[in-house]
Formats: sequence, C-alpha cells, structure tokens
Amino acid sequence: MKFARFIVCLAMGLSFLDVKAQYTFDDVLYGAAYYHEYMPYDRLDKDIEMMKKAGLSVVRVGESAWGVFEPQDGVFNFEWMDRILDKLHEAGIKVILGTPTYSIPAWLAYKHPEVLAEYTHGNKAYYGIRQNMDFTNPTYRYYAERIIRKMMARYANHPAIIGYQVDNETEARGVNNRDYFMGFREYVKQKFNNDLAALNKEWGLNYWGMNIHTWEEFYPRDGVTSPSYKNEWERYNRKEVADFLNWQCDIVNEYKRDDQFVTHCFMPSFQNVDQVESFRQMEYPAINVYHDVQDRQDGQFLTYAGDFMRTVAGNNYLVTETNAQATGWDARAQYPPYDNQLRQNVYGHYASGANMVEYWHWSTLHYGQETYWKGVLGHDLEPNRIYNEFSATAAELKRIGKKLVNLKKTNKVAILYSHDSYHALNFMPYTDKSNYPIDMVHKALYYQNIETDIIPCDKVHDFSRYSMLVIPPLYVASDELLEAINRFVEGGGYVVMMHKSGYCNEHSAVRATLAPGPLRKACGFYYQEYSTIGAMSLKDNPYQLDGQHQISDWYEFLIPETATPLAYADHPFFGRWPVITQNNYGKGQLTYIGTYPSQDLLNKIVREVAVKAGIIKADGFVFPIIIKSGVNAEGNNIHYVFNYSSQENNIHIPYGKVKELITGRKYRQNDSLSLEPWGVSILQE
Repeated sequence: MKFARFIVCLAMGLSFLDVKAQYTFDDVLYGAAYYHEYMPYDRLDKDIEMMKKAGLSVVRVGESAWGVFEPQDGVFNFEWMDRILDKLHEAGIKVILGTPTYSIPAWLAYKHPEVLAEYTHGNKAYYGIRQNMDFTNPTYRYYAERIIRKMMARYANHPAIIGYQVDNETEARGVNNRDYFMGFREYVKQKFNNDLAALNKEWGLNYWGMNIHTWEEFYPRDGVTSPSYKNEWERYNRKEVADFLNWQCDIVNEYKRDDQFVTHCFMPSFQNVDQVESFRQMEYPAINVYHDVQDRQDGQFLTYAGDFMRTVAGNNYLVTETNAQATGWDARAQYPPYDNQLRQNVYGHYASGANMVEYWHWSTLHYGQETYWKGVLGHDLEPNRIYNEFSATAAELKRIGKKLVNLKKTNKVAILYSHDSYHALNFMPYTDKSNYPIDMVHKALYYQNIETDIIPCDKVHDFSRYSMLVIPPLYVASDELLEAINRFVEGGGYVVMMHKSGYCNEHSAVRATLAPGPLRKACGFYYQEYSTIGAMSLKDNPYQLDGQHQISDWYEFLIPETATPLAYADHPFFGRWPVITQNNYGKGQLTYIGTYPSQDLLNKIVREVAVKAGIIKADGFVFPIIIKSGVNAEGNNIHYVFNYSSQENNIHIPYGKVKELITGRKYRQNDSLSLEPWGVSILQE
C-alpha cells in the first residue's frame, strides 16, 4: 500500500512526508453521521438496534460537540460519549471521531470575543453559527489544542474508533482579522525575500501610485483593487487552511494508534483549498458532496468530486456526507430521491474510488438551522422508504463489498484545475456565466463516458501518465506550467484548451508579449485583439449542431501561423478570424477554443479529440448510460454500468466473459443487459 502510494505521488509530483501504517480497508463501509446529543429523548439502544438491522457498518460522531464536551471553561464531560462508543463497539459498528473545533462553545465567545472572525469593510462575525472564528487566533488555538488533547488522551485506545476527522469543512471563510493580515504581510515578505522593489514591480503597484516603500505601509485587504494582491491573498487563505489542518493532524498523530487514520471532510468548492498540502498527512481524505436527485439525478457532480479527491489523494477516499433525503437550510427545496436513486448514488461513489459512504445524517433534527436537512430517518424516527432502501443496499454490500473496496483507476485523460485562474477570472470577469467553466469541461467528458482525473496544476506539472488534457481557461500560469503543456503536446499528447489561456503570469499580471505567450508554439497562432460578443452560430455549421447559437461572450482574433482553422463565426466582422483551431506540434496536437462555447459544442470538440487520441470509440455509449471502470483489490477489472433515466434501458455487453456481481448472472460479449430505471449493474471480468 505505502509503496504503491509513493509511486503515484512521485508520478504526480506530490510530496508526502510521513506515510505511516494506517487502517486498512478490507471491505467498503456504509453508514451515517450520528448525533445522539441532538435527540429529543434517550434512544441510543433503539438507534443501534435499527442500525444493526439495516446493516450499517460505520458512524461519524462528535465533530460538532465542543460545547457538550466542555460546557464550561476547563470543565469536561465525556461520559455521554463513553456510553455511545461502548455501545457502538458492542454492536460491531465502526466509528470515526471528529475533533469539535469548527463550532466553538458559547463560553469561549463570551470570555474571548477576540477569537471571532472579522471580515472586510468592518463586518464581523457574531456568535450563533458555526465557523465564525479566526482559526489562526492564538487564543482560539490554545483552547482548540486543549480539547483535542483531552479527547485524544481519552479515546485513542477505544477499540471502536478506526479514524479521526480533524475539524470540519475547513475554509478561510473571509477571515480578515488584524493578526491574520499581519501573517499575510509576513508571508509576502518572505515570498519576495524582503525585496519591496520586486514586489512593486511584479504586482504593478506603481499603478495609481500605490507602491510601497516600507513593510509598515503594506495595506490590508479591505480596499485592494490589485489583481496580483487579491490572488496572493487567496493563495495565503489556502496555505493557512492547510497549515491549520496539518497542525491538527500533528496533535492527533501524537496519540492515535498505528491502525487508525486521520481524515478531513472537504467540500467540492476546491478553489478554496490547497489540496496537495492539506492532504499531506491524510491517507484517506474525505468529501462532503450533495447533488441533484429526482429527474435531475445524473451522477455528474458526485463523480466530479470523486475525480478530484481520488487524484489528489493518490489513493481511495471517503464520503463523509451525502444526500439521504431532502436537503436545505429551510423547507423550500425538499426533493427526496426517487426509488433506486439512493442505491444508485452509493455505487456511483464506490465506482469513483470511495471506500466509504456515509449520509448526513442518521436522523433528522427537530430544531436548529438544519431542521429540514433530512437524514435516513425522518422527524418521526421510524423506519421509512429511505431506511428500507438503505437496508437493501447494505445487504448487497455485505455480499459483494470485498470485490468493490480499494478500486484503482487508471485514466488516460486529465482536467487541469487552476486555483489561481479560478480566482483571477472572478476578480476580472469577462462574462455573466461561469468565468471558470470547470463544470462544463467535466460534463463534456462525463456525459460521453470519458473517465478523467482532475489535477491541481498550480503545483503539479508532470502530465506524462496521460494521453489527453482538457484545460479550462488557464488565465494565470507560470512559464514553467505553460512549457510543461508544450512538452506534453510535443511528446505526443492531445490537448483541448479553452480561451484566455496563457494571458497572465503567476502574479496575475498580463504578459508583455503576443498572446498566448509561451503557449504560442503548441497553439500555432497568436492574437492581439479580442471582443465581447453576443450569441452567435458558426459559419457552415461545421459541428452539425442544428443551427443553434454555439458561441457567446468572448471572441479572440486568432491569427494562425501553423494552426489549421476549424471554425469561424457566422458574422461579417468576426468571421474574418478563426475561433477554433487545431495545431500539430511535435508528435501531438492542440485544439484551441478562442470563445465561450456552448455545452453541445464543447462536447463535440472533446469527443472528436478523444476518438482521435484513442480514448473512446466513435460509436461508444453516451448519457444516460454511464460506465465507470477500475481494477479491484483482487486484480479483476470491474465495470459499473449506470442507467440515469426513469426508463428501462438495454445495452450490449462490450466486454468478454463477465459476471454481474449483484445478481451472480454471467454474460458474454454482445449479450443484452437490461437496466431498470435508475439502475446499476456491476460487471466483473
């Protein structure tokens, strides 16, 4: 396990400092977060009885309960959790225990109001909601460390606990306290080696005469207009989140057993986290992912979350929260899943490389902000339709889970994810749509059964394991990153690249050269002008899209040098310049889209390149049939076949001899496979 992970990390250019022996998954886990402290009456025995009957194998506890563990400063109460852990262990249910640091107790806010977050423009946090503190404040850190150490000293040897979750859904969340700013100033000072002249030059601070001559003049974030400053602030936010999580990991690692792991539940808002550094001490990081259901269930968003989490972790991951019933901080969006959708989503997570799926949460709250964020059980706390589907799914997993755990995926396509470009394009927007259309790019691959990894390319520049890259607008990038893309193409790789790529350097400053800067070699064109546009069609409809408006918002006046034009706008002025080009460079090829494409147009372009690169066949399956593949721990190829439709669908088996794991039925190539509405089949070669 450790050697394999080292090889993956080495290939991706990641650095993991200390890979210890950890909890080993020999089966998938299936469960829910459990908060007996929220119950309207004592029903621990009843809940555990229902959990066992349903086949639940794991729960997460404690991450929100600082004020229950420590109701007064220095007064600790752990007996209530002792009872829960003991009874869960007696029932054979595994436990992940959370450090409760994301929701501070009332006494801490009262005694030390300085720990509460301050935001830009004089706004500040108040008590009464979670994640309302300056997580770098030394007073907060003192009390947080104290409760973590008290908990770990008490529970590290409890046999029920398989792992620890540090904090919960951590992001900087706009913190702007004075000490936080002072930390940022010191960070910038170190980054520029105390060279104010270099800072003024790279950030262009002579603009409006805002140049700095002493570090005391370095001004806070509140009124800043400089894109360079703003982007560095976002980098600092990501750094501080990573430092905070690793600080907690360091404390937990002093106590935990070698057969336990440390995790954290991240959100799919990946732009706010430095994944590489945050995951450094976590063998099994986790994700909280909520997604559409009913007629909008398509599996795409949970796959997007998994494609990022799995790639950056270099390993399997955990799902610590996902939809059970309806979700929401009020009752306006109550959409429970249709029959079979809960089950389908469970397998969707495992097919992306998850080793555990937990719902938020076991039972629905009777009070509080999340009263209508429903769990497996509803407000009546009785068995229901969702509980029954959970139980049926758990029964299947009990039979076949060992063949699903530790799935390894080797994809030939990667999306390059740029944190810097995401933020810079939102600081300097060019459209009312998504300025960084990562979701559009993932959909173009997902709906056409092109499995992908998602790589945070700000830090990872080795793409040699892939055959094809798809790149959202790479607006901010170092020369080093752009040269790595050039080398990838020159060495035989295929690239689909979107507009505005290569325009700014790593400081979010526009390059003083012909666009697209260092990418000019691989792109085979340059441009000097661009224009905002309305919706337009392409001349002669080269992608056969039934005359739809196929482009909008942005148009680059591309001047080919070695590139071949593929499409022009159907417009008397803009149609002078190609807007989609293709260039052979070395052994590879780069397709460039110098406009904001429609989803259908992007799908067509990506599909053509993927067929040319040998990734998929021209007549392969498309949505609503989705196929995810990998190799299980036994070395067998596993193929999950999903029907994201309310209608029954039939396909012909594209593989040789296979066994359907759920039913045990055997098939040969070209046999017909029937998929029920919202169904899934798992085929083992």
